[in-house]
Amino acid sequence: MRPHVEFIHEDDLISHPAELPHGQGDAVQKNLSYDEEDGSASLRVNFKSDWTRVQGIHNAMTEWYVLKGEVRIGDEKLGEGSYFCAPKGVLTPALSVDAGTEILLFREYGDWQFTPADADSPDKPKENELTIVHTNEMDWYEVTDPKHGSPMDFERGGTPVPGLYIKLMYRDPITGFYTRLIKAKPGWREHPLAHHPVFEESYTLGGSFHYNYGSLNPGTYFFRPAHIRHGDFTAGEEEGATFLLRCDGDLVDWYTDNARVEMHGDPVNWGDDYPQSEPPAMLQPVRSRSAGKWEDPNYQ
Repeated sequence: MRPHVEFIHEDDLISHPAELPHGQGDAVQKNLSYDEEDGSASLRVNFKSDWTRVQGIHNAMTEWYVLKGEVRIGDEKLGEGSYFCAPKGVLTPALSVDAGTEILLFREYGDWQFTPADADSPDKPKENELTIVHTNEMDWYEVTDPKHGSPMDFERGGTPVPGLYIKLMYRDPITGFYTRLIKAKPGWREHPLAHHPVFEESYTLGGSFHYNYGSLNPGTYFFRPAHIRHGDFTAGEEEGATFLLRCDGDLVDWYTDNARVEMHGDPVNWGDDYPQSEPPAMLQPVRSRSAGKWEDPNYQ
C-alpha cells in the first residue's frame, strides 16, 4: 500500500526520468507518492521537449490533469485545467504534448506498463470508456446542491458541508472512486477531526489551507490511507483554497469532537532540578521545508 504522506511540497522532491514507455521525447517526473507493491503512483510530470506516443492500453487506471501547456489526445486539445481518465485496459488514443507542459499523472491498480494497440482492440464495457473534461468550461456547484451532488454526498452517511464547491471530473459508478476539484470559500472552516473509510489524496492548486500540521499552499500534496484522523481546516481568509481531491470510494466523514492528545509522566533527569535541561517538544509530522517551519524551535 502507499505510505501516509502528511504532507510534502513538490519543490522538495527530486526529478526522475518519466515512466512513460513507448513515448518519444524528454520528460521527467517527481514522485508525490508511490506504491512499491503494485506500482500505483501520483506524479508531477514536466515535459522538457515535445513528446508523442502512439495509441495503446495502460496497465493501470490512468489520469492526466493539465497544470499548464497543451496536450492532444486523438483529435481533442487539452489546455490548462483539462483532464482525461483511461480506466484500466481501455484503448487510449495517440498523445502529443508541447514542450514546457506540466501535468499531474495518477496511476491506480497497476504500474507504468503500456502496450501499443490498434483500433481493432476488443470493445470495453460502456462504463469503462475514456473520460475527457475541460474544467475551465464547467460551473462550480455547491456540495449541498442535490441536483448535482453525487451519491457520495447524499447517501451512505455522506455529509455535505456548506461552503465547498465542486467540479466532478470522474466517478466510477461501481466502486465510487472519484477525482474532483474542490473550492473552499474564504475563511471556510471544518473544525472537528475527521477520518474516512477510503483513502484521501489532495494537491493544492490555489489559495491556502491552514490546519493542525501546517499550511497547504500551491504545490503541496498529501496522501492519507483510510482511517487517518486529520483537521481542523481553515481556508485562506482572502483567497480561499482550490485543490484536486481523489478517493478510492464514496467519501464519508466520520467526525471526532473534543479531541486531544495528552502525554503525562514524571521527569527523571530533566525539569526544575536540572537547570540546563529543556522541556520536551511534540513535533508535528511536517515533512517539507517549503511547506513551512517545523514546530521545533531548534529546526533550522
